[in-house]
Amino acid sequence: MTTDQLLEWTIKIGVIFFILLTTVAYLSYVERRVAGWIQLRVGPNRVGPFGLLQPLADGLKFIFKEDIIPREASKWLYLIAPAAAIIPALMSFIVIPFGSSVTLFGREITLHVTRFDVALLYILGVGSVGVYGVMLAGWSSNNKYSLLGGLRSSAQMISYELSLGASIVGVLLVAGSLDLVTIVEAQGATSGYWLGFIPKWNIFLQPIGFIIFFLSAMAETNRVPFDLPEAEAELVAGYFTEYSSMKFAMFFMSEYFHLITVTSMATTLYFGGWNGPFIAEYPFLSLVYFVLKVFIFIFIFMWIRFTMPRFRYDQLMALGWKVLLPASILNLIVTATVILFVN
Repeated sequence: MTTDQLLEWTIKIGVIFFILLTTVAYLSYVERRVAGWIQLRVGPNRVGPFGLLQPLADGLKFIFKEDIIPREASKWLYLIAPAAAIIPALMSFIVIPFGSSVTLFGREITLHVTRFDVALLYILGVGSVGVYGVMLAGWSSNNKYSLLGGLRSSAQMISYELSLGASIVGVLLVAGSLDLVTIVEAQGATSGYWLGFIPKWNIFLQPIGFIIFFLSAMAETNRVPFDLPEAEAELVAGYFTEYSSMKFAMFFMSEYFHLITVTSMATTLYFGGWNGPFIAEYPFLSLVYFVLKVFIFIFIFMWIRFTMPRFRYDQLMALGWKVLLPASILNLIVTATVILFVN
């Protein structure tokens, strides 16, 4: 590893960290505006023009709020839990390819921090660690609502992690690699088109796998209609009921980080990643295409949140074990069989 490589990695990590923090702050604003639009309300419009400074006001509020630690809580685990939830969410982004490459100051810069052969396995492993933060928060708070939220989250994670992983294996069989850059390149312009205009994205090769991935991803991120671990009507706020100030904000942020991660993965695995028209002539367009696809997915997640009711817990478990898991296994068998006979 050279000094130039180390400097490049450091700058990339700093830039991505800054962009993610800014994006997360304004995703809360966008979600509230989308909620207002769908529910015929105004949304935030007081702080700054069109309410654009509302995220700044929210951040200042979190910073200056009183930080309370329950008297009967397990103090050290209570303090560690928010970090255990947010750090794995941030670690996933070092292997996600946001674009092809650009030339800056006479140097070709690839639009990802690092690349290795088992990047997808790394994301699945790191993502599954995030549930420990939720479990620790639920148990250490010494609150019955928090404990129920932590137990629900762990059961939900185990249930839907299986179908999510099995749905991705179909993409791996098609691409023949665990490297995310290779998976994106396999869906690129060089692979050709069907009927002259339909891109060879994995959504067309794995439509059932994508539906399973999409539903499992919503459950993994605890989004409506799968937000049982923090169901307000039953559990107050679930696993972070006892949290306040910046520790509450860290759980809030980790949910949005996970949302960006799963939408980035959906874009990378099924919708061609950074691929789009004219990227050979204008490489910077690859970043534009990737961001646009991710934000379309994020909008769909928000749309679903404000239009669908929450499942009952037995319905949640039944969907994961009785529908999505068998369907993902069947999709895997069919995909493997087709590839075997085609090749």
